[in-house]
Amino acid sequence: MRKIDGLLEEYGISHQNPTNKTIHWFCVPAIFFSIVGLIYSIPPGPLASLDFLLSNFTNWGTITLILVLFYYFALSPPLALGMFLFSAVCLAIANLLTFYLSFPLWLFCIILFIVALGFQFYGHKIEGKKPSFFKDVQFLLIGPAWLMHFIYKRLGLIY
Repeated sequence: MRKIDGLLEEYGISHQNPTNKTIHWFCVPAIFFSIVGLIYSIPPGPLASLDFLLSNFTNWGTITLILVLFYYFALSPPLALGMFLFSAVCLAIANLLTFYLSFPLWLFCIILFIVALGFQFYGHKIEGKKPSFFKDVQFLLIGPAWLMHFIYKRLGLIY
């Protein structure tokens, strides 16, 4: 069995209840985005010197997601492609929100994170099982991949 299959199976054990699954379809992407947005909000500092090379792509959010995508690629190259597309959408939304929000992006992301995490805990209360990341922190990254693998299955794509 591939490592990704084992991780997705183990993650799925504590996500059987239909209500909890539905909550996860909304909250896992919201939490992923909020973390991306928080990291995106960190001032560039030493990255600013690279700005002439990479234009608007030089931010901590992009650098962090590149590292995260290496992790996904090690687990499953096809799944990494889907996570790359989702990550790019998250970065684009974070970039847009910096221009259109009347308050800082980091504040929006903290509020979104707290609300989404609260719903996640509620879903796990309904499920009667603790969130997987309490057992192993890597499940924070497996949650989005778990959802992506359902999208791949629906589209008939291998992951």
